[in-house]
Order: sequence, then C-alpha cells, then structure tokens
Amino acid sequence: MKNKNISRRDFLRRLGLGVGVTGLALSGCDRAANKPTDGNAKSIEGISEGSMTYRTNPKTGEKVSILGYGCMRWPTIPSGKDDGEDVIDQETVNRLVDTAIAHGVNYFDTSPVYCKGKSEEATGIALSRHPRDSYFIATKMSNFAKQTWDRESSINIYRNSLKELQTDHIDYMLLHAIGGGSDAMQEFNARFIDNGILDFLMAEREAGRIKNLGFSYHGDIAVFDWALANHDKYKWDFVQIQLNYLDWKHARQLNPRNTDSEYLYGELAKRGIPAVIMEPLLGGRLSNVPDHVATRLKQRDPDSSVASWAFRYAGTLPDVLTVLSGMTYMEHLEDNIRTYSPLNPLTEEETQFLYDTADLMVQYPTVACNDCKYCMPCPYGIDIPAILLHYNKCINQGNVATNRQSENYAKARQAFLVGYDRSVPKLRQASHCIGCNQCSPHCPQSIDIPKELHRIDRYVESLKQNKDFSEA
Repeated sequence: MKNKNISRRDFLRRLGLGVGVTGLALSGCDRAANKPTDGNAKSIEGISEGSMTYRTNPKTGEKVSILGYGCMRWPTIPSGKDDGEDVIDQETVNRLVDTAIAHGVNYFDTSPVYCKGKSEEATGIALSRHPRDSYFIATKMSNFAKQTWDRESSINIYRNSLKELQTDHIDYMLLHAIGGGSDAMQEFNARFIDNGILDFLMAEREAGRIKNLGFSYHGDIAVFDWALANHDKYKWDFVQIQLNYLDWKHARQLNPRNTDSEYLYGELAKRGIPAVIMEPLLGGRLSNVPDHVATRLKQRDPDSSVASWAFRYAGTLPDVLTVLSGMTYMEHLEDNIRTYSPLNPLTEEETQFLYDTADLMVQYPTVACNDCKYCMPCPYGIDIPAILLHYNKCINQGNVATNRQSENYAKARQAFLVGYDRSVPKLRQASHCIGCNQCSPHCPQSIDIPKELHRIDRYVESLKQNKDFSEA
C-alpha cells in the first residue's frame, strides 16, 4: 500500500530523521491466510483474504503483520471455585487467535507474567493448533523479582516459556521493561549483565533457538541510551517502545520520567533497528478520548473508529515492524483488522491534525495508567487500576468538576460518586491506601500511585461533603 499524498522521503524529513534511514518494506500479503484448524474463526465482513499489510524484517526477510496481537489481556471467566478468582477463557482465546490468523495476523506477543502468569500457557494452547511456520512468537525475560535475578532462575524462566508456548524456539525474545525501577541502571545490570543472562540469550540466538533478540523499554532514558550505545556489541534485532500520537511530543509533559516517543523512534531509525510498538492507544485512553475530541475525530472521518486514528498513526511510521494491540474482545480485533487490511497511511495533513488533537488532549490531566496491573495485588486489597481508570473515564466524559459553581457540578458529582461505587467495591477504594508504596516501583509509567490515590480520595471526600476541591 503506497501513500499517494506523502512520500517516504518527505515523511522522514518532517520527522527530522533524514532520508538515510533504513526502512522496513511495506507490502501486501504474499501468502494465503492460514485456515483455522476447526472452523472456529469468525469471518469479518468486507475484509478480503490476503489484504493484511505486512512489514519485512530486514534481518530475516520474513513478512510480519503490521497488526501484532498483544496477549496481556486475554478474556476471563469465573473459575467456579470459592476463591472467586477468574480464569482465562481458553475457548474464546482459541477463537480470537483463529480469527486473527485467518485474517493475516502472525505476530503474537506474550510474557511469563501476563494474565497472572497464565498468558504463555493459553497462548501456546491456541497457537499450537496451527502450523508453527504460520506465526511468530514474542515473549520476554520477565525476571522482575529479585529472587529470579540469579542465572539459574532466569534460565528456568526462559526454558519454561518454551514449554508453555509448546515450541522449540522463540522468534522474538525481549529483555522485559529495561529502564524500570528506582535505580534503573543498577537493576538492568543485576537482571541481565552481572548474571550472564544477556550472554546466555545471545548464545541461544547464535544456536538458532532465539531468532531475534531485543528489549522493551520503560522509564529511565539513560538505560535506553546505554543499550543503543552498545548496539555494535549486542546487535539488537528489534526494540519495543511506547509510541502514539500523544506521546510523540508530550510524554515527558504527561509524566516527567517518560521519554517522548519522537526521540525513541528516531534513535532506533538512525541505527536501522526495527521498532515494535506498544501502547498505540495509551492504555485505551486514545480510544476513550474526551467527548469533544471524539467529536472532532468523527467529524473528520465519520466512518472510522476513534481508535483507528491511533493505529493508522503508529502504522504509518516507516521503520515500525508491528503495532501491538491487546484485543480482549472480538469487536476490537475486527476493528483493528479493518484498519490494517490494508493500512491507509496518514497524509502529512492528517498527521498534523492528530498532533493538534494531542495538544488539546494534554489539557485534560488524566493519570497515565494503562491497566497493565503490574501494581497488583495491593497488600491492602485496593483495586488500583479500577480507581485510576474510573477517574480517567470521568475526566474524558467531563464528569470531574472541582467547583460547586460549575454549570455541570451536580451532574458530574453524581456521575463520579455513583460510578465509583459501581466500579470499585468500598473496601477496595482509595481511602484504604496507607502509602506503603509497594506498587509504584512496579509501574512501567512511573506513576506515584499513593500520591494519585490520596488525591483521588480527597476529591471523593470533597464530593461527598459537597465542597469545592483544591489540588493542594
């Protein structure tokens, strides 16, 4: 699919990357879509076979679907046990995977820690029903806990991934979330360098059991820069970064510990390292935008979903290998397949329209939670993601009013309080946070979680007492 309105040269010049960047070839599907093993796939109306857009891995020459399946949010059902815990709905996972593969999706991204440690197993069950050469598996060295930093424990994590995924090789292996933690460089060294795990993974790559080796980045830019400065030594085959039209220039403004994705993408492109994109919707915030922003997008293109703008933006960048989406529901999968079958790259004017939209959105102070649940479980039972997501939802809907004289104060007050009690049981609300801060070190977005919970709790109390609220 070729963009008739903006050349690759012009696009790169506008991004400030120059025209010497090694691009990833954009192509249509050059092989038949895989058939589901048992007729379990859903046919998507209006999508013809072979219309998925692919990018070429410059190292292997393999065609990777521009839409990648993020396996962090598989659907769940009640377990039926007294513990009240949900379990992954394997039947629905199978159907989602079958539908994705039938429509050309071939990149599946998981981790040993996703879905409370069950994502790899569920993903492996679903994928193993298809020919192994019809999909690429990405998983991670997720040795976050200090007790797994020793060499033997980390190697066991890797070997267990092979077992759970029912495979003898990993197509895309990542060092998970480098740059996180309070002392990011020290933690990076402890997790991957001092214990020899990075050397081990490189040896596995040399042996062919890992096809591509890279890392996902969250947080401290010094670690990202160090990893790229040592590219000649480690020869990163790809890097996974957070990128979307809001974070392109506003990531640091939204969270001082984050880095604008314009910089991250540019550094990779200069070195010819393919980028895998996570958080194209910024944890769903770019699909649940404020009402006036949604109206702005729908007026521009009534037939396209709000989310499709963000996916087109991420896919338009020429050195993006694949764009991940955690698709829990079939309707999400269908919408994303439509967006990328084939991709209609943004024009220069459309790209500027999104940057202008981003400038409007930063006026609304949502919390940077993407519902990854790395902060959970809270030792005091607080449902941290549910609290933050309810707050963000109310901001996006215009239902956060701090002044009783505001025109919509009464409506906003009722909507916030009623929705809060419905979304979060009282025993799991922010009022129970004691500030132990066991959560914040695990947050990829570097949110000061106790601070946000206490702020939201003060706001809730001001609504209950029908008083004006001050951030101070």
